[in-house]
Amino acid sequence: MPNAFAHIELNTDDLEKAKKFYGAIFGWKLSDMPGPMPYTMIDVQDGTGGGMQTKQSPEMPSAWLPYVTVDSVKDTLAKAAKAGAQIALDYMPIGDMGAIGVFVDPSGASLGVWEAAKPATPPAKKPPAAKTAAKTAAKATKAAKPAAKPPAKAAKASKATKAPPAPAAKAAPPKGKPSKTKAAKAK
Repeated sequence: MPNAFAHIELNTDDLEKAKKFYGAIFGWKLSDMPGPMPYTMIDVQDGTGGGMQTKQSPEMPSAWLPYVTVDSVKDTLAKAAKAGAQIALDYMPIGDMGAIGVFVDPSGASLGVWEAAKPATPPAKKPPAAKTAAKTAAKATKAAKPAAKPPAKAAKASKATKAPPAPAAKAAPPKGKPSKTKAAKAK
């Protein structure tokens, strides 16, 4: 899949003037972000948005800088340098959102690259203990129920072939030990 543009950023000498100008022309929703450096997000609602900021150094031109989405800023900057670009901004993390980098291509044009942070893998959800216990009890109840006889066979069953049910309260004695009833009868 080709790499798409992800963000377009204006670096300017006068951030307030730029916000008034572009807000009036395009109707963008502009939101100032908290932090040590003034930054304004541009929400275009449909399509690629961007941001505006005061230039980082006086020698920088006032200009728009597009950013392209990449899997790895470090790998992309290395490829660009090998192909003849100059690295203007090496890999720079942007909080927990991702990372950026900027290079200047051999013709002199600047381009930014953006790597979104990888989403954390959520831990596997375990059912609450009460639900687990209820499910286990339900399974045990199902297993303990006797199998139903088909109606036709149940009617034909002879009383003589039926064995009397075993007493529920008494368990069979362990093998090798005489039962109390057998021991009592032997005396």
